[in-house]
Amino acid sequence: MTDREPQALDVLDDAGRKVLFTEARTANTFAEVAVADDELAMIWELARWSPSAANGQPLRVLFVRTREGKERLVRHLDEGNRAKTLSAPAVAILAYDVDFHEQMPTVFPARGDMLRAAFADQIDGRESLAAYNSALQTGVFLLAVRAAGLAAGPMAGFDKAGVDGEFFAATSWRSHLVVNIGHPGADPWFPRLPRVPVEDAVAWA
Repeated sequence: MTDREPQALDVLDDAGRKVLFTEARTANTFAEVAVADDELAMIWELARWSPSAANGQPLRVLFVRTREGKERLVRHLDEGNRAKTLSAPAVAILAYDVDFHEQMPTVFPARGDMLRAAFADQIDGRESLAAYNSALQTGVFLLAVRAAGLAAGPMAGFDKAGVDGEFFAATSWRSHLVVNIGHPGADPWFPRLPRVPVEDAVAWA
């Protein structure tokens, strides 16, 4: 047996780190510039590679692009989120699928049938797993929006039951975040807020 050289992974350059992390911001206004369906498809093409437990991939996305669709959505948003959502070129309703286990034979072929059967009667367990893993995938989704050259405005201030009834009735999808998507408009950023001090957030063992 011979030692193998470790695989060298690429390091994101400074420009990439700025786009995705250090200079990225949450947008609160959006320019009147359309976001094409191809751009939204690119976001999902990147986001779908996110890790998730047992590769379950519970995150689901509804892209809302029409005025009629946005008007259906904003009636369920907190008052402070309505105007900016109507002005955003596109909006993503992020949801999780509580029946994600039905896809296990496809996404985890080696043990998919076993996992699907094991989760079949665990409704509460599936909900918990789907919520946690879709949150993990959501972080990657927001990075994907930035990687596509667009700004994201995530919002949790909405009536989830209302959104589910409006858009996901008779499905197994459950909404958990609304994300406005577009190019930044006039005065789009709130002042940059401080980060938690490193010494309070990082430990070493």
